[in-house]
Amino acid sequence: MQQTLFPFSAIVGQEEMKLALLVNAVDPSIGGVLIRGHKGTAKSTAVRGLAELLPPERVVARCAFRCHPEMSEDWCPACQERASKGEPLPVGDEATPVVDLPLNASEDRVVGSLDLEVALKQGERAFQPGLLAAAHRGILYVDEVNLLEDHLVDILLDVAASGVNVVEREGIAYSHPARFLLVGTMNPEEGDLRPQLLDRFGLCVEVETATGRETRRAVVERALAFQRNADPFRQIWEEAQEALRSRIRQARHQVRSNQPNPDLIDFVARVAEEVGVDGHRAEIAMLKTAVAAAALAGRSEPDPMELRDAMALALRHRVKRLPMEQASLDLAALDRFAGEFLARRHL
Repeated sequence: MQQTLFPFSAIVGQEEMKLALLVNAVDPSIGGVLIRGHKGTAKSTAVRGLAELLPPERVVARCAFRCHPEMSEDWCPACQERASKGEPLPVGDEATPVVDLPLNASEDRVVGSLDLEVALKQGERAFQPGLLAAAHRGILYVDEVNLLEDHLVDILLDVAASGVNVVEREGIAYSHPARFLLVGTMNPEEGDLRPQLLDRFGLCVEVETATGRETRRAVVERALAFQRNADPFRQIWEEAQEALRSRIRQARHQVRSNQPNPDLIDFVARVAEEVGVDGHRAEIAMLKTAVAAAALAGRSEPDPMELRDAMALALRHRVKRLPMEQASLDLAALDRFAGEFLARRHL
């Protein structure tokens, strides 16, 4: 039974969360997003709604890994073997999947498993695909990622960074492409991720319960209207949904063809140095996020607000903190950085 989804465009507020998801949809190399906040703040609704906005993917039909028929360098072993024998690869279109990773999943369920008996007796690599295979070219969603076992989080982030899942058992190895948009959600009151794992998420969002009577009223009214009769509600929002789909398609094309401005590269490097973050993932994520946000707005260069949003999303989980202290991001400093960049561009 197909689930009826709440339209992404109809979500009230939570603009930063929606932006973080959209820029990752435009440029998945940003590195995914970690969404921190209490339950009931539309986190899972936004993730599932995002997939509905993404264009269908061209795939090799009946391939467990959803290989792209025109990208032979990324084909799974089965598609490579069929092609080497001269067999035609049937082609089809599939919607972008959202794969949920449950907290109690075993490592074999996540990465897949090898049938050693078949491998040893018949000399064939018999592989049972896991969740990472199902999420290839889609969205991998981990609710309460901070409660997931650390070694599984390590695996997820390593595969997300490399785009390849390698399974080794008793000297036998099997690898397949695994590129996905990783989205993790968590409640900070239930514990945090290790700093080195936080850094592997491209962006981080803090979501809060909507405040203000009118905003709360809009949340309730839309939720009730959707629950009462989903189809008419979705029809009301279809024009906004289609406009957003078009923006994503155009932004993807623009990001692929544009080269970042050298001034922007210099800017993100200076911000990362002044904030004092370790490593270089922060400035790369800032740059890509700013460019993707500008592309969504139909521009080649980000404006000050997009720069500020990119800095906040890329730096929030990377700022240093003292022992027993909560890390905090100086938002006033981000405003100052964005203003200085704009002033220099106008000189």
